[in-house]
Amino acid sequence: MSTLADLLAEHTTLSDRAAAYLQRLVAEWQLLADLSFADFLLAVRAESGEVVTVAQCRPNTASTVFPSDQVGMVVDADANPQALRAFDEAHILREEDPTWVGPVAIRREAVPVGFSGEVIGVLTRAVDLTHPRLPSPLELAYQDSANDLCQMVADGTFARLEVNPRGLSTPRAGDGFVRIDERGVVVYASPNALSAFHRMGWTSELSGKRLSDVTTSLLTDPFELHDAATMIDVAAGVIAPPEGPYADIGMRMEADARRATVLLRAVPLRPRGVSSGAVVLIRDVTEVKRRDLALISKDATIREIHHRVKNNLQSVSALLRLQARRTSSEEARSALVEAVRRVAAIATVHELLSGSVDEEVDMDEAVSRLLPSMVDVAAGETPVSISHRDRLGVLPAELAMPLVMVLTELIQNAVEHGFAQPRGEDGALPRGEDGARIEISADRDVRRMVVTVRDNGSGLPEDFSINGSERLGLQIVQTLVTIELGGELDIGPNPEGRGAQARIAVPLHARTPT
Repeated sequence: MSTLADLLAEHTTLSDRAAAYLQRLVAEWQLLADLSFADFLLAVRAESGEVVTVAQCRPNTASTVFPSDQVGMVVDADANPQALRAFDEAHILREEDPTWVGPVAIRREAVPVGFSGEVIGVLTRAVDLTHPRLPSPLELAYQDSANDLCQMVADGTFARLEVNPRGLSTPRAGDGFVRIDERGVVVYASPNALSAFHRMGWTSELSGKRLSDVTTSLLTDPFELHDAATMIDVAAGVIAPPEGPYADIGMRMEADARRATVLLRAVPLRPRGVSSGAVVLIRDVTEVKRRDLALISKDATIREIHHRVKNNLQSVSALLRLQARRTSSEEARSALVEAVRRVAAIATVHELLSGSVDEEVDMDEAVSRLLPSMVDVAAGETPVSISHRDRLGVLPAELAMPLVMVLTELIQNAVEHGFAQPRGEDGALPRGEDGARIEISADRDVRRMVVTVRDNGSGLPEDFSINGSERLGLQIVQTLVTIELGGELDIGPNPEGRGAQARIAVPLHARTPT
């Protein structure tokens, strides 16, 4: 089964940011399906012009109306015209009359997915109307909240990037659902939510109470009760969000009460930018927390291993540096210095992995840490400035490690050979006029990332061929790019002027064979 990232890469050329937004939406839309008692389908417009379904979500609160998998299917314009129109009209469209699919009567609603003022996808909300009946108070509260969230999807304000440094999971609507108004007062609380609060120590009804006051009266940690009150009141719109990393688009926390540990998640409701309160989900995680402690211990062990590997590599680097200083042979000293640089690059990646919980590396941070050492290496008769622009993003460790090595080798190669001689009457830029420069740029989408390293040095020899080059650094680069990264390497003249350019194209997702 292809993942959403694979399908987006196969059918679209969405930007990396737009694809990440759809990923966040799909990560959160189980709440939409449960509150709507409806199936959800996500469709995108393919390069061919067709509208293709790339993700599907079934509700936990009702029977599915699509027992078969819809992912990968082209949306039928005759059967579901609203989905196609929503791309152009950019507002929610609903069928006037239900459509019969076999014995099931379905009403579809098309919800455009807004992002940066554009429609990058459409959600189809499909509800079973075969057996109409009067909805219960719980169903009314669910559906009212779902309608607000769907409008926020169209506004582009639901499933935005949320602060969650502890990686807490999301309670489901069925675990415990509380709807509060814009004053923070409980309008409705599901039976499961009441049970959770009773386990925490609350003994009366919740309706009509300020939820932040109720919650703070039950929590035992003074810092947690302050955070919980702030989270709930910010979500409801009672107070403005504090400055800093907190966003007003959804928060979650784990808190200890006298009798239980609960997971709380507040989802602000801001349809069309106007606060209508918030949804607060609650789950008793007392037993789950006990099991999580064992997993946390294992994760800490893995990160400690990365930390110790980094320390050992730094020790190796120091020993090599010491040996280089005591070596009289210039050729041997140069080889040892290069070894020091390569070991330091690997150590940098392990240092970042020691602080990661998912074996991923922020490449922009890695490059930023490497550049100062590269500038020190470049310091000499011709000072070289090295700059990094554009976003490299986050990569898994198996891609980040070789890519960091590749960039290190290319920068070192440009320093050693592009600026080996002072520039003057041979046509190079005079010193001080523009300066020696190396620039790293990137272009990334859902399919691949292209990293370019340019310099304004003396350029390549006329007979240069990467396959025929005997330089160890270039041989390392070619091996890493083609074998470890599965990508392509091209080295040639700088198209923007004097100097050379190295271009590395790295696939991020394998395309589905045709």
